[in-house]
Amino acid sequence: MTGEGHRPQDPAPPPAPGSEPGRIAAHPHGQTVVPFRAAVRAWFLISLQTFGGPAGQIAVMQRTLVDEKRWIGQRRFLHAMNYCMLLPGPEAQQLATYVGWLLHGTPGGLVAGGLFVLPGIVALLVLSGVYVAFGTTTWVMALFIGLAPAVLAIVAQAVVRVGKRALNSPALVSIAVAAFLALALFGVPFPVVIAIAGLAGWALGRWRPAALPQKGKAEAADAGPPPVISDDVLHHEPPTARRTLRVLLVGGLLWGLPVAAVALLTGAHSVFTEQGLFFSGAAVVTFGGAYAVLSYVAQQAVQVYGWLGPREMVRGLALAETTPGPLIMVVQFVAFLGAYRAPGSLDPWVAAVLASLLVTWVTFVPSILFVLLGAPYMERLRGNRSLSAALTGITAAVVGVIANLGVYFAIHTLFSRTVTLDWAVLHVQVPEVGTLRPVALGIAVIAAVLLFKVQWSVLRTLGVCAALGLAAGLAGLPIT
Repeated sequence: MTGEGHRPQDPAPPPAPGSEPGRIAAHPHGQTVVPFRAAVRAWFLISLQTFGGPAGQIAVMQRTLVDEKRWIGQRRFLHAMNYCMLLPGPEAQQLATYVGWLLHGTPGGLVAGGLFVLPGIVALLVLSGVYVAFGTTTWVMALFIGLAPAVLAIVAQAVVRVGKRALNSPALVSIAVAAFLALALFGVPFPVVIAIAGLAGWALGRWRPAALPQKGKAEAADAGPPPVISDDVLHHEPPTARRTLRVLLVGGLLWGLPVAAVALLTGAHSVFTEQGLFFSGAAVVTFGGAYAVLSYVAQQAVQVYGWLGPREMVRGLALAETTPGPLIMVVQFVAFLGAYRAPGSLDPWVAAVLASLLVTWVTFVPSILFVLLGAPYMERLRGNRSLSAALTGITAAVVGVIANLGVYFAIHTLFSRTVTLDWAVLHVQVPEVGTLRPVALGIAVIAAVLLFKVQWSVLRTLGVCAALGLAAGLAGLPIT
């Protein structure tokens, strides 16, 4: 932590109840700081509560860091969150990395970002092994028959929530619809859709700014209790070219060396090399959250590489929904199954674990790298209107991308067989109506009622749907 820029100030206000004043220490210049050990403990406890997607994860950090401990002010927290929304990758994990960097520099960012995903990595690794070992048994299949339809309702809820926030003008609705049609009917690659949406948003911001309504200024930036940590004490570094090159070099080596190592040891065409390269690329196009990029991942993993089946992709997403951490953790399940079925010269279990950890590494290391690389430029990026307009277009397209993901999951969850219709430039996958699965449809409807009408949490809804699937299987109902 740097001591540059400190100036005398009034003593910090007395900590509020629950803020653990005993864990705050005095800075050598007479200011208040957070002991590193206390921060590590706080980040670990936060990581155990990161259920419910990015909204729930950000809410946990808001409650712990801003409201209870008051280590960071509301305005600074929102500024950090806005910056992380600009980046590809899981925004909640990146927000944790950024706040950790503010508190304790690079070590703090690495600890916060790493601990944020650690419980989910362990949990999903275990669940992936359970699925591979027992996934064909009747009771496990019945559980997934209950979980998969619930995912449809969860994706539909994501479409509604993101749509309400993002589609506040006819132009943005048009971008969302165009993105959906490009993916669902024409098979346009996901990165191309995102790039075009960004260009469309930039063009609208430049030539038709009225088409991109600006958010009201009356936001609660100054709401909440005052922080016990002065902004002057928070870590800050000037955005120098030397620092940027150093972070880029070290981060790039950490990101790329494991992929290069498996390529040398297992060959350029092994499942490990393919997964390492593919998910490294996916990590830089994950704008708009996990649901947006999952459409691209599902298409490539199922149809191009054949690492798993379409129904298994839905099951993996259901597992990721039940574990702490970012939803993009589902890539770990994809890698596990793909390597287990094509282990090369390795034992299948060793191959599966190795691939799972490799893919997790190349997915989350870039997320941390982007934060550490761009944090000193935060103020410049936040005030850039052209960049803001481009990201508004991307956010609108994300609604269409998520809707396409929902259609994809619905077709493969509610029906046993599908056919692909090719006509000129159109490529449409449609279900065979006669193969409708009544049990899955019924559970999907129940899940939608629980989420939209009763407003249950995702975990509670998944639990009920899993129990319904198990009951259907034990009752002998047709579940396949």
